[in-house]
Amino acid sequence: MELEMGEEEKNPFVLQKEKGRRDVTSPDLDSLCSHINDKVSNIKALLQLRKIGQEASLKAVLSKILHEMFLFNDLLNQMELECHHQERKQSQLKVNHDPRRVYSEASPIASNRAYSQELQELIERDYKEAEHLEANMPFHLPNAGLASAAAGLPAEKEAQGKAAEPGRPKKPGKEVKPVKEIPFLTVEEFDSVPAYMRGRLTYSQVNAVIQEINKAVASKYKIVRQSTKSMSSVVRNLYIRFQEQETKDTKGEFFIVEADIEEFTQLKADKRFHSILTILRHCQRVREIRGSRLVRYAVC
Repeated sequence: MELEMGEEEKNPFVLQKEKGRRDVTSPDLDSLCSHINDKVSNIKALLQLRKIGQEASLKAVLSKILHEMFLFNDLLNQMELECHHQERKQSQLKVNHDPRRVYSEASPIASNRAYSQELQELIERDYKEAEHLEANMPFHLPNAGLASAAAGLPAEKEAQGKAAEPGRPKKPGKEVKPVKEIPFLTVEEFDSVPAYMRGRLTYSQVNAVIQEINKAVASKYKIVRQSTKSMSSVVRNLYIRFQEQETKDTKGEFFIVEADIEEFTQLKADKRFHSILTILRHCQRVREIRGSRLVRYAVC
């Protein structure tokens, strides 16, 4: 045996074979050792978790975590069902909007019915929008220019007809200055008014007073420009009062006083009215002309 062992030691092929076996088995042993170490660490972790579960102070935490895991699982199931539902709807929409299906299945009667229904829906929508616009029409639309332009057309035609008549000399007429109106406030201007000045007043309330002041100015200067021969006694008294209110500072100005507001409108010269006048003076819509113990509000 010793002789045989010696011969094997002397044989180089045997030595090379054993060396190859050691090289092959070395990585397998390392992986086996690491696997066993992982198992041991897992067992240690499980033992630690088992000890934690037995502690009374941590049982509530573990039960809460378990409850949240169940809730999370339910949420995942609901999301999965919703995803399936959306996928079915998407596939159904693709089928419904397939042009080949529309052209192949749609009959002339069905297409006419669909077109009529769509047209009826459009008409109903436009009618509702028109009703809404009519119900919410702003009262302070600038339509005075259109009215004056429409009123000026017959006068222009009459003037052209008179000018065309031969043998009648032209009489130079006195140019009548149009009555000024207070422009309505914009939303930006109203927002720029200080809060202590506005108080509880709203944008629409201020513009409503502006409209009434314009009405009073127009009514006053209609009387001022009227012929005295055609005046009644009441209108003549108003005319005399208007002339007495004129001063050198009011020449060429269009103004009213508090009595004109109560005469030609439904407004009252109360505290609220004076607050709105303060706003109009701040926004440079009117200005005050004082004199002879009277306050005149002139249109800017």
